[in-house]
Amino acid sequence: MSKTRVVITGLGVVSPIGLDLDTIWSNLTEGRSGIGPIESMPTHSLPVKSAAECKSFSGEIEDYGPLDKVTQRSIKKNMKVMCREIEMGVAAAQKALAHSGLGESRDPERCGCLFGCDYILSRPEEYADGLINCRENSGSDDIAGYVKAWPTLGLPKVNPLWLLKYLPNMPNSHVSIYNDFRGPNNAITVREASMHLSLAEATSIIERGAADVMLVGSTGSRIHPVRATHATLIDRVATEQANPASMSRPFDATCDGMVLGEGAGAVMIESLEHAQARGAKIWGEIVASGSAMSGPRNDRDYMQQATFNSLRVTVERAAERLGKDWHLHAQGLSDPSVDSSEASAISQLFQQLGYQVPVTAAKSYFGNLGAGGAAVELICSLLALDRGSLFPILNLNKPLESVSWQPASAGNKPGRGFVHCSCTMQGQAASIAIVAA
Repeated sequence: MSKTRVVITGLGVVSPIGLDLDTIWSNLTEGRSGIGPIESMPTHSLPVKSAAECKSFSGEIEDYGPLDKVTQRSIKKNMKVMCREIEMGVAAAQKALAHSGLGESRDPERCGCLFGCDYILSRPEEYADGLINCRENSGSDDIAGYVKAWPTLGLPKVNPLWLLKYLPNMPNSHVSIYNDFRGPNNAITVREASMHLSLAEATSIIERGAADVMLVGSTGSRIHPVRATHATLIDRVATEQANPASMSRPFDATCDGMVLGEGAGAVMIESLEHAQARGAKIWGEIVASGSAMSGPRNDRDYMQQATFNSLRVTVERAAERLGKDWHLHAQGLSDPSVDSSEASAISQLFQQLGYQVPVTAAKSYFGNLGAGGAAVELICSLLALDRGSLFPILNLNKPLESVSWQPASAGNKPGRGFVHCSCTMQGQAASIAIVAA
């Protein structure tokens, strides 16, 4: 059976290194990091004071890209039920839709949406009024008394719509409703692997003829009072540096942990026939995907095998289209154990292939954006294909011993395509292969 070809026709992004494609590319090629002092939350109880914030994203309607008046009104009306992660995701999706040039003549029944997301934590402020009321009117002076009084004194002070602000399926819901996408819809919540799993599912939907168009994205954040505290307790977070731009050091022997970040990205994908019929610019073609699961958390051998298996399957499936001229966009978390494991997996892959390609990692510019990271990184590699040059890994001065391959350097050609891998600390790995149009 002939296979429907699936292409990318629109890009949208909200990132610490820019909200538009030209700014992002400029920062990548000129080595400008998006990591700096945290401004959006208190840091007195955290061991780090710097992160990769989307400081240019205010959440105002102007940040959502070109919108018609009806969509603009709908988004403004619903801002009260969108937390920042959802706002970033919706903004990236609307930008991708506008960038694709898909007009109002689209068939709603043949348009769908798939969106990846982290589990989203409520901010403590949501419960502040309720807790204050319990403290002042419960007649108790300890937390047990406040908890007992919560149903009658605390809960009535919580916004009745608060849960809608934090449900991980809401980015997909908002985007589909605003744009009247009535085709296949889904939300995937697998942390950093969410984007590629969403993209793989959306691609298969188009391949089997269930839709012509799918809007696919992911959004995430590690910059949150509770999540940041959680990360510093269970994950390895980069040590604060005098120069925050040096904190994210993927595959470097001095790397000591990930940098907290936030961001979102989205792409419009279509069947090649549909894209050509409307004269759309094609940014790349999705030619393969692969995923794998590791064993126990933080077990280096298992994580290495999951990363390798994900990459191996993807490259094997894409071999005919990729050839030997492509680049690998690595996860590059900047955690010494995870990076060493990934570097070994990449070496294992190249050994099996019998050749090497340049390796880059955009996390060196903006750290870990959670579920939104893979989407932003994917767009960075698509820009490299379009502009004809590859960006290097920042702060890679002394590679880990397990790095036996050649990191990308400024001016490297991006090749005819790329493979990007993203994985979670729980061991879920997902990869995607894309070739230039």
